[in-house]
Amino acid sequence: MSVAEILTEIKNLAGPFSYSKLPLVELTGGEPLLQKNSLPLMKSLCDAGFTVLLETSGAHDISVVDPRVHRITDLKCPSSGEVERNRWENLKHLQATDEIKFVIGTQQDYDWMKQQIAQYNLAAICPLLVSWVHPLLPEQQDKSLKKGPAGQTPIARRELGEKIIADALPVRFQAQLHKIIWPPEQRGV
Repeated sequence: MSVAEILTEIKNLAGPFSYSKLPLVELTGGEPLLQKNSLPLMKSLCDAGFTVLLETSGAHDISVVDPRVHRITDLKCPSSGEVERNRWENLKHLQATDEIKFVIGTQQDYDWMKQQIAQYNLAAICPLLVSWVHPLLPEQQDKSLKKGPAGQTPIARRELGEKIIADALPVRFQAQLHKIIWPPEQRGV
């Protein structure tokens, strides 16, 4: 679809609602910045009066994103196997309206996150989010999925929450509601 077609579709989805009642559009899933039309789409959505959110892996340059877009940028933790893909240059482009997200699956992830928060004074840049890695059900597991590093200690959701409280970390702990509300095989939620 072209940018104009997507914008028309979003306006149609809003139906009789005004933008003030349905004002939010989020680009997520896969990596939006790999889509060649994502930048002009975000600009067009902002121009049309929508509040636009971008969830990005943190591996791509966010400086090219329209400054009106709220960027939710991952910092990949050790158990993801993608720490080397973190684009640290993105930190200098973040604004107070943006967010940094950590997805925590192991004790090593938690310790790494604490180190990054302190080393880069991340809480002074923008809000910090923490999500717990929701384990895959057997039917979701596939041989093509990247395995996490061996020897790491898994962390339970409750344990993660209790550690955040005990350490008084300046983060917001969030649940991945789409994984709680809908069945794993359901797409597009």
